[in-house]
Amino acid sequence: MQYLELLSKNQVERIHAASLEIMAGVGLDFRHPVALEVLAKGGARVDGHRVYFPQSLVETQRVKPPQRFTLHARNPANNIEFGGQRSLYVPANCPAFITEVDGGRRYGTMADYENFVKLTQSSPNLDMCSNMPVEPTDVAPELRVAQTTYACLRYSDKCFMGSCLGEEGAEQTLRMLSIAFGDTADTIPEPRVISIPCTLTPLAYDQRMLGAMIVYARAGQPQIINSLASAGATAPVTVAGMLAVQNAEILAGIVLTQLISEGTPVVYGSGSSCADMRSGMLAVGAPEMAVNNAMTAQMARFYRIPSRGAGTLTDAKCVDVQAGCESMMNLVAARNAGVHFILHAAGSLETINSISYEKFLIDDELVGMVRRIHQDVAVDDETLALDVIRDAGPCGQFLDKSHTFKHFRSELFQPRLADRNSYDGWMEKGAVSVEQAAQGQCRLVLQNYQRPDFPENIDGDLRQWMDTLSADGPSRNATIHPAA
Repeated sequence: MQYLELLSKNQVERIHAASLEIMAGVGLDFRHPVALEVLAKGGARVDGHRVYFPQSLVETQRVKPPQRFTLHARNPANNIEFGGQRSLYVPANCPAFITEVDGGRRYGTMADYENFVKLTQSSPNLDMCSNMPVEPTDVAPELRVAQTTYACLRYSDKCFMGSCLGEEGAEQTLRMLSIAFGDTADTIPEPRVISIPCTLTPLAYDQRMLGAMIVYARAGQPQIINSLASAGATAPVTVAGMLAVQNAEILAGIVLTQLISEGTPVVYGSGSSCADMRSGMLAVGAPEMAVNNAMTAQMARFYRIPSRGAGTLTDAKCVDVQAGCESMMNLVAARNAGVHFILHAAGSLETINSISYEKFLIDDELVGMVRRIHQDVAVDDETLALDVIRDAGPCGQFLDKSHTFKHFRSELFQPRLADRNSYDGWMEKGAVSVEQAAQGQCRLVLQNYQRPDFPENIDGDLRQWMDTLSADGPSRNATIHPAA
């Protein structure tokens, strides 16, 4: 298929060349002793925390990640492939707050976290669970990785994202996956979890993200090497300058992963946009976010690796027209550009600071619409329906035709929230807004949620291991909730 591409071949090559110049001449800061040691042994010049990358080193390492790879779920039916023409849709990641339907705002809890895992599991449109759909602030920080990983394993059999907050979080994630998959060997035989270590823009990596990168790379687990540059604030205000900085950061991360373990799967990731010049705040609902989605996918194709972009992001503070416009703009741009991994595809508000139950359901429907737009069109004798057209003839109709009943469910998108009735019909049903409809649908989905099979012996092993993380056990923090 044809993709939305904003850069010419020559412009892509100039961005690449500019990034190489930045990496060799300006360098990047790496704040982890192991990373510095690996890069120095690999041929980079290290001066304190500053690392300078020779062009030959970058060019040698950037071709080593695979073009495609499969992420394996606890349920093999939910395995997903990265690469190719398919886009994957993943919910919001990292909000701290819940935005209520009445406009109120509160901190997220473990119960909220579990609810969003259940909503993701129940969705026909979302492919996997994010690492942190909301921060469970009622759980002690040192136990959040274990409890959230446990929730993803217990309440969903889809793939999920792993913690990228340091070595310990990554090691806990991998240990729990080994328990859940019943590993008997020390090595992990296939990709099972994907993390998203982020750069410290401009041109730096901090210790926690590097620690996680090293642990996952050693285990052969895929990583989204992610840059979030803000044009005008943490990167040049020009789109080309911002992209050159973003690209240099991502290439540096790719080099590190390949020096640690050659062939480690990576995804070229970006959440870059611009700063609002009146407030200085990051603006994810700006058109520049959609522009960056397109350029990110294009650069990833140049490097022959999968891409990550942004989905239904918005700067709106509530579920309103601004939220809808900005969300659909970013989602459509990402899909039209051929982004493989579309993060923040459901629920995000307030520049990723908040998540809304109602927007989660609305965005889920938007994803369904976008999936329908990109659905393959079959053209054959059955779908051309010439015999049905002859039967109906001029001024005929097709509502009573068996062909219509046979195909309408697969051919026509059926919304759960959008109202298509007449005005009178809408009034007779209570004049329900889409936000109210989403609120009701959310309750219904959670009430009817069915937990996937989770063997009791594995559950017991996981809970026993989690008890060892604290001298007092989990009881001093949030409860590990039993099966719903």
